[in-house]
Amino acid sequence: MGCPDPQAGHQSQLTQETTTMPFAQIYILEGRTPEQKKAVIEKVTQALHEATDAKKETIRVWIHEMPKENWGIAGVSAKDLGR
Repeated sequence: MGCPDPQAGHQSQLTQETTTMPFAQIYILEGRTPEQKKAVIEKVTQALHEATDAKKETIRVWIHEMPKENWGIAGVSAKDLGR
């Protein structure tokens, strides 16, 4: 006999809004302007809203800026490639 699931019955009480929270993580090389990052957040939010019907208020976007020396392409860092 297993332990009772503490979430059993709780899931049905949650609303669609709380169970639909898309979370996008975007990895980009460093060097984008604040305006470009703002545009990425707005456009990714809009795309997820349209694709999943999630409310914009529930959508989260996290931009990871990667240092160019930490990003490799074909065995060479993006910094060494001049990216």
